[in-house]
Amino acid sequence: MAHAPQTAAVRTSESLAPGATADVVVDVVSDVVCPWCYIGKRKLEAALAQLEAREQATSVSMRWHPFQLNPGLPAEGMARGAYLQAKFGTKARADEIYARVKAVGGEVGISFDFDRIARVPNTLDAHTMIAWTQRYGDARLVDALVERLFRAFFIEGSDLGDAELTRIAGDAGLPEHARSASAALRTEVEAEDREAREVGISGVPFFIFNGRTAVAGAHDPETLLKAIAAARAAD
Repeated sequence: MAHAPQTAAVRTSESLAPGATADVVVDVVSDVVCPWCYIGKRKLEAALAQLEAREQATSVSMRWHPFQLNPGLPAEGMARGAYLQAKFGTKARADEIYARVKAVGGEVGISFDFDRIARVPNTLDAHTMIAWTQRYGDARLVDALVERLFRAFFIEGSDLGDAELTRIAGDAGLPEHARSASAALRTEVEAEDREAREVGISGVPFFIFNGRTAVAGAHDPETLLKAIAAARAAD
């Protein structure tokens, strides 16, 4: 557990009525092609469900921040075989790592299907669409979109290209113009991605609670609840 970096990279935004303040504000730095981020989302959801069951009046606000695991990938992405070769060296090593990820995913209800993934995408456009939804949509739409992106890549094997992102936006309930309109935020998303690295975030998921307490990694709900309690005590 660590203190949250004091930086614009973790600008907190709350999906509440004007002037209202959430009891728990969660900033999540993540990438939609990071399997541990998908697992971390499930564990965070479990932690928040436990918190809200104990404290029914507690309000929670969440905001997603971009972090590209592979910022150097070309816009069209890369064949997964070539990607795994470059990242892990051997197929045996890759299989060993992904077998562990798949086992942990099963524990939290995620049926990873890595064999369906043909290409590893550049995720800048996906992050830009998330940013647009956070600015112009509501919390329900944001969560639906993030969940849909994770599912599309890890379970359906989508390459998250332009046509796929348009389809995913529709599946998540976004308006028809969301995909094209989101392009205007691309420069802002690139800047926020760089800022996260500049302040020392080198791996994801990375959770920040109430701008005070940070947790790196897909920890169990108990660890996340302790971090939330520490942040609220500091407040």
